[in-house]
Amino acid sequence: MRSGKLNIVVGIATSGRPRVLSTTIDLLAQQTRRPDRLVLCPATVQDIDAALLESFPVPTVVVESGTKGLTAQRNKILSVTENADVIVFFDDDFFPRTDYLEQVESMFLQQADVVAATGRPLKDGAQGPGLSVEDGLAIVSAPSGSCSDNKTLTPTYGTYGCNMAFRLDPIRKNRILFDENLPLYGWQEDIDFSRALSSYGRIVESELLRGVHLGAKQGRTSGVRFGYSQIANPIYLIRKGTMSPSFARTLMLRNLATNLFRSFWSEPWIDRKGRLRGNVLALIDVATRRISPGRILSLD
Repeated sequence: MRSGKLNIVVGIATSGRPRVLSTTIDLLAQQTRRPDRLVLCPATVQDIDAALLESFPVPTVVVESGTKGLTAQRNKILSVTENADVIVFFDDDFFPRTDYLEQVESMFLQQADVVAATGRPLKDGAQGPGLSVEDGLAIVSAPSGSCSDNKTLTPTYGTYGCNMAFRLDPIRKNRILFDENLPLYGWQEDIDFSRALSSYGRIVESELLRGVHLGAKQGRTSGVRFGYSQIANPIYLIRKGTMSPSFARTLMLRNLATNLFRSFWSEPWIDRKGRLRGNVLALIDVATRRISPGRILSLD
C-alpha cells in the first residue's frame, strides 16, 4: 500500500452474457478512479469480447477456471491478486456509478478495521423480471442525492455478491477462499466468504457504493437446482459455521413459503414450480441424511 493510494483489482466472473459484460467493462473504463487491474474469469472463451479488452485503459488479465461455477471462477481471480490491497468483485451485470472505486479507496484508507464492504443497488433487477442494459444505464447515470455522513456506513451480516469489496491482507494470511462445495451459481457464497472474514474486522454496507444490478436471467441455474440450493446451501453453511441457524432458518422458510404460494400464480420470469420441487427434494434428503449442495449436479 502506497501512502494515500491502494492497489485495487476488479474481478468479474462471467458466463453467457457477453453483451452485458461489454457494457460493464465500458463503465469501468469511465471510473473516476480506475482499477489498477481488471481480472476476468469466463466460463467459456465466447463469454468475452477480446477486442474490447485491447482498448481498456489499464492492464487486463483473463484466467480460465477449469471448473464451471461461480466459486471456482472467483477463486481463480483471487489467485492472481498477489500485489493488490483490495479486490472488488462485480457481477457481470452490475453497472457501477463512475465514483464507485473512488469511494472504495477512500473508505478502506480511512476505515482500517473494515475488511468487507458492499453497496445496496439503486435498482435491483434480481427482485423482478430484470432490467435491460438501456434501463440500467439510464438509472446509473442519473443524478443522485448526497448521503448523510452519519449514515454512510452501517454494519451488515454479509456482503451482496453483485458488488463487494474485500481487504486482501486477511484473506491471504488466513487462506480464505470461496467454497467450491457450493457449485454452479454458488448460492450464498457471498455470505459464506464475508462471514469467514468477520473475525478479522468489520463487514459494512456503504451508501456511497452505488450501482445498478440488472438481474439478467440468462446464464442462471435451473429452477429445480436453485430450489434445492435454497435448502441445501444454508444447511451446509450452518454445519460449516459461517451462517447462523437463525439466519439460515429465516432464509429457508421464507423461500419455501414464497415458492409454495407463488407456484399457483408464478411470475413469468421465475420457475416457481421447479424451485418448489427442488425444495421438496432437498427436504427429503434432509430426512434421509444425504443433503449436500453438490447434489444439484445430478439434478435436471
